[in-house]
Amino acid sequence: MTLLITNARPYGEGEPVDVLVRDGVVAEIGSGLSADETLDADGLVLLPGFVDLHTHLREPGGEESETIATGSAAAALGGFTAVFAMPNTDPVADSDVVALHVRRRGAEVGLVDVHPVGAVTVGLRGERMAELGTMARSPAQVRMFSDDGRCVHDPLIMRRALEYASALDVVIAQHAEDPRLTAGAQANEGVVASRLGLAGWPATAEETIVARDCALAREAGARLHVCHVSGAHTVDVLRAAKAAGVRVSAEVTPHHLLLTDARLTGYDPVNKVNPPLRTGADTEAMRTALAEGVIDVVATDHAPHAAQYKDTEWDAARPGMLGLQTALSVVAHTMVEPGLLDWRGVARVLSERPAEIGGLPDQGRPIAVGEPATFALVDPDGVWTVRGAQLASRASNTPYEGMRLPATVVATLWRGRVTAKDGKVAA
Repeated sequence: MTLLITNARPYGEGEPVDVLVRDGVVAEIGSGLSADETLDADGLVLLPGFVDLHTHLREPGGEESETIATGSAAAALGGFTAVFAMPNTDPVADSDVVALHVRRRGAEVGLVDVHPVGAVTVGLRGERMAELGTMARSPAQVRMFSDDGRCVHDPLIMRRALEYASALDVVIAQHAEDPRLTAGAQANEGVVASRLGLAGWPATAEETIVARDCALAREAGARLHVCHVSGAHTVDVLRAAKAAGVRVSAEVTPHHLLLTDARLTGYDPVNKVNPPLRTGADTEAMRTALAEGVIDVVATDHAPHAAQYKDTEWDAARPGMLGLQTALSVVAHTMVEPGLLDWRGVARVLSERPAEIGGLPDQGRPIAVGEPATFALVDPDGVWTVRGAQLASRASNTPYEGMRLPATVVATLWRGRVTAKDGKVAA
């Protein structure tokens, strides 16, 4: 079986070329080629398939909000070819049994690689470590561990987890939030929260945990990954830690690149997220840090919620936003349009560096002969209007409802197979 992608522009550079795919691998790049099937790229941008280090697929236990099948469909439509599924499910993915279920279910759906993230502590309770070694060595092949949604707050447990991670060559991903500083918090601590009468979530609650964990990671020689960075001063901590040789990486979400706490004035719970939307100065700091590489990657923190968990009063609403199908467009709007990143830079933050952090040798690969044909075909001039009800996720809690966003994913290829095309999931 061969597939020919005609008139594609790898990384948006140079003249269009033809890419011949045979048995899931790039066999030849040139012109005048032929194949069993043809996909006309029409001069569009060809990028390595995207990798999301931070996805909530909700299965098992939260299928009213999302399933591995619906989340995988949203991922494929968004140009993603691999996602890391966070462990705050029911039951929690704190054992090889649950982790293996997630991995096998992802393989059954067969639209993207679904990699389970293992919990750092049993039940996400922060009291004792889960069996990291068992999960890492099991057929689930867990390469990342996190208590996301909760901070591993106990410094001794975090230290031990980093020491184990160093020995296992896995990464610990921290939800950086000092719970003693955020008890009852509902919004970013600042002018907007004060005016609305909402309890504040200070950015220092993030910054202090990141500083502590960078010191612990340095001591353990371990790899630390900081989830959803949101505060400008956290960037300063990361910059200093990297300069000192700490093995730390960090992610920013699309919504923290674009949205600010000014959106909270209507008390619409669709804007409630953890960490909260912050100020315009923080948003600008996120964009600059991503362009400079201080923040390594964009990760969606795709967090679907059924209507009963979001369509309620602000205090009772669960935090989280959809992100898989809108990620590329938000990155294009915030980073490409202002000239902060070119399309090769987009490949770095959405594909290459995430694959490296997650330990995926067959993702984020160069577009070259002999490499996996795992691609996202992007129309840089495309424009679309976001409608939550039309997204593939089971939930519809998108903060971009009604927005016209740039750049569209025309097709997604996963090891040579088209998984999504023209806004539809391939059969």
